Amino acid sequence: MKHIMLILVLGLLLAACRKGEEILPVFYTCGFGYVDSSDGNINDGTYQNLLDNITANGVVGIEMAVYNNTDGMWVGASGKADLFNDVDMQACNITRVGSTVKMFTATTVLLLQEEGKLNINDNISDYLDGIYIDKIENASIATIEQLMHHSSGIYNYIHNLQFQTASLNDLLKPWEAEELLQYAYNKPAYFTPGDDVTYSNTNYILLGLLIEKIEGKPLYHVFDEKIFQPLGLSGTIFAGKNPVPDGIVRGYIDIYSNLQVIESTYYSGWDYYTADGGLISTAYDLNVFLRALMQGQIINSTSLATMLSWQTPKNLDPEFYDIAYGLGIFKMITPMGECYFHSGDAIGYYANMMYFPEDSTTVVYAVNSNYGKIDAFVSTKDAITNILNVTKQ
Repeated sequence: MKHIMLILVLGLLLAACRKGEEILPVFYTCGFGYVDSSDGNINDGTYQNLLDNITANGVVGIEMAVYNNTDGMWVGASGKADLFNDVDMQACNITRVGSTVKMFTATTVLLLQEEGKLNINDNISDYLDGIYIDKIENASIATIEQLMHHSSGIYNYIHNLQFQTASLNDLLKPWEAEELLQYAYNKPAYFTPGDDVTYSNTNYILLGLLIEKIEGKPLYHVFDEKIFQPLGLSGTIFAGKNPVPDGIVRGYIDIYSNLQVIESTYYSGWDYYTADGGLISTAYDLNVFLRALMQGQIINSTSLATMLSWQTPKNLDPEFYDIAYGLGIFKMITPMGECYFHSGDAIGYYANMMYFPEDSTTVVYAVNSNYGKIDAFVSTKDAITNILNVTKQ
């Protein structure tokens, strides 16, 4: 889900532009650990034409992975991974995928429950204490499940104008969880826990701290051990392990809304180390993860049913599909049917992963540019409808 406020985007106008770095094309060399048969997929030309049309409209680069039970996996890409060095985007390139990590976070918490290490019906304050609980309203009474569900009512730190100003003053600063949580201190809760649902990144920072406390190791180790390595997600890394890894595609922002983009590769430091963002992956890896999750290959059927327990917000966004909140996942009603999804963005990056339970079709795409006129082709309701009209047939 989008979590970067308009003021942040506009504030980037104040920042000095980073000149493109001299990078050899070999920096972006990548590959898959399986035999890619996309060229033989019956939809190859149709899907590639979709991506080419998207980049023709000004999106810098896009990669996509589509899976259905009839035709199997298709992966493809269009546009550029690096404009300054004129390097083409490849389907295997790694890119920032932002808040899609929340589904990984929720999955990890459910795994910890299966291992008997916690109970999601317990209050988060049964495991975390001190200033986080004392100074964040509702933190002392919200359950772990309510944090996962975004039904805790806890204030979203990103909405704090002081945070937005501080982040603009140092766009390259890497923020720690404790620093970010300070911007939720003493802020009024949105509602009593359980009364409604509203998106709050603060929930997932707290969940990340919970995971680290129970496991006694950094988040990136836990994600590696419980999800990335078992599923063979070789193109996936948590930014806390390596914030700007070799091979990551450059990010770009259309801050003037004229498609004259500015590079922003190093401008995403506030979610490097927290469980509300910071994931680096590929469209293919996200596709593998989402299908494995939905098919019961990561968590058991009881946990999955809990994850897919839906609550509809009292105030729906009139400019988007009707949605409902699950635990680290959302449901939207599209013209192509019911869809489970989570999107995510960072400054210069956007990703969306979608699963249709009716027939298991899974569509994941990631782009290395956003804001301004670009969003109309990647993240709006019309943009998603356009993509699904082609990929969900």
